[in-house]
Amino acid sequence: MSEQEEDLKALIRRWFEEVWNKGREEAIDELFAEDGVAYGLSDEAGEPLRGAAGFKPFFRNFRGAFPNIEVIVEDTIAEGDKVAARCTVRATHEGDHLGYAATQRPMDITGIAIVRVRDGRIVEAWNNFDFMSMSRQLGVL
Repeated sequence: MSEQEEDLKALIRRWFEEVWNKGREEAIDELFAEDGVAYGLSDEAGEPLRGAAGFKPFFRNFRGAFPNIEVIVEDTIAEGDKVAARCTVRATHEGDHLGYAATQRPMDITGIAIVRVRDGRIVEAWNNFDFMSMSRQLGVL
């Protein structure tokens, strides 16, 4: 495996560890390019998240709803300037940040993120996490 591919795998693991597991909002600025786009996640208007500034409201809401979130990166595959991560996400719904009251229920879902990296920062991300299953587990669907 090339050094570039190893770097990509380290970057995506750092993203989930620093941003989500540790809740370090400043890591979003370090790892997500200003012209970056996150597809599969959306803002209030239903648009993809753009840049660190566009990602932070989503981050604050989701982390506010699930302050104990744990993202486990199960597998990574890298090729060229892209890296994919298969993840397990576990958390308890403790905050009212998703537009409905906290249920205090646990959730355990899976997902895949594929990201394209330029100059050590995420410039495109395609996210496919099982939010339907999350809603069922929380009893809101």
